[in-house]
Amino acid sequence: MKVMVIGGGGREHAVIRKLKENPAITEIFALPGNGGIAADAACVPIGAKDIPSIVSFAEANAIDYAVVTPDDPLVLGCVNALEEIGVPCFGPRAEAAIIEGSKVFAKDLMKKYNIPTARYEVFTELDAALDYVRSCPIPVVVKADGLALGKGVVVARSREEAEQAVRESMENHKFGKSGEKLVIEEFLEGPEVSVLSFTDGKTIVPMVSSMDHKCAFDGDTGPNTGGMGTVAPNPYYTEAVARRCMEEIFLPTVRAMQAEGRPFKGCLYFGLMITKDGPKVIEYNCRFGDPETQVVLPLLESDLFTIMRAVTEERLSDVEVKFRPESACCVILASRGYPGSYEKGFPLEIPEAIRDQVYVAGAALKDGRLVTNGGRVLGCTAVAESLPRAIEAAYALADQVKFENAFCRRDIGQRALRAKEEV
Repeated sequence: MKVMVIGGGGREHAVIRKLKENPAITEIFALPGNGGIAADAACVPIGAKDIPSIVSFAEANAIDYAVVTPDDPLVLGCVNALEEIGVPCFGPRAEAAIIEGSKVFAKDLMKKYNIPTARYEVFTELDAALDYVRSCPIPVVVKADGLALGKGVVVARSREEAEQAVRESMENHKFGKSGEKLVIEEFLEGPEVSVLSFTDGKTIVPMVSSMDHKCAFDGDTGPNTGGMGTVAPNPYYTEAVARRCMEEIFLPTVRAMQAEGRPFKGCLYFGLMITKDGPKVIEYNCRFGDPETQVVLPLLESDLFTIMRAVTEERLSDVEVKFRPESACCVILASRGYPGSYEKGFPLEIPEAIRDQVYVAGAALKDGRLVTNGGRVLGCTAVAESLPRAIEAAYALADQVKFENAFCRRDIGQRALRAKEEV
């Protein structure tokens, strides 16, 4: 079978590596892929948002199955367009992907179906939003309604920060159209948990939980990023919490989308906060998280392609989804300056012996050699029988990768280790 994967980051590299385990797949194309992915798939220089070209490529190359991973093409209707020409896909149609594409839609859905989340207000006018943050309880969370590369959320710990966040979004148009409408919500306290799940619109199967590290620097300081590392499983996600999430959040969300005429098929991501009142939804994503995927998929024992096809064909309840009872840690190596401005084009050295544990995100091939080509360059993932050993092994991998201006957090997983003592 010929399979194409839309996207070009570390998440896509992890998905492609897992798909390669299925012997029925004869060819994998990555659109656009990257220099590191080129070792595992045929990269095609078509952007993830260029839906007409993606459709033309699928037709011209008799593609049997497509995996659409990034948020933008999902929200723009890539799955709809491919299904119209008869290509089955893993990923939600646009009418379901709105659960990430619009935070207002997601919050209103949760309110309507009594799914636990933070209290919120929606604003479309600058003055009304400013008036609100000048009197609401602080801290407060300011969210751009639409997609903003994971950077459209500000936790404002002062009124000045809240006002600045509102102005940057609505007055300075920092996030373009995505920030023309704002959700301003109460600040929740508690540990965060990420749970990816497979769902065919009826059945939902959560994957192993994970803990992301969003801030750029050690001690959870510095600006928000797309993610500087992850560990799995998340020690705060106990069996009792998992049961509550299934009953109060996961199943109600799938049923709510079905009731709205927007059945969700694909990977539904739940960003959760475990508050003193129980688990609450911080956000939904309509796809695999990045870099959560880089620790979750290496722990998947079942065949990914078999699961994906079962999701597409609405028979997820018929297949086994099994995870290894081990731990995983992913350490992201980034270009110094990220998430702000940074230089690129530096030679990238990954020892051959560790390549199968490295997922490349921001790299290009130049004269047959890998060079840096992004803020987050790659992730080093280790699996071990315990979390301390997985963390130690992941850093041992990261220390073997060389490129100029490289930096990483040195405390990935430490919060999880402390949590294991608390829980």
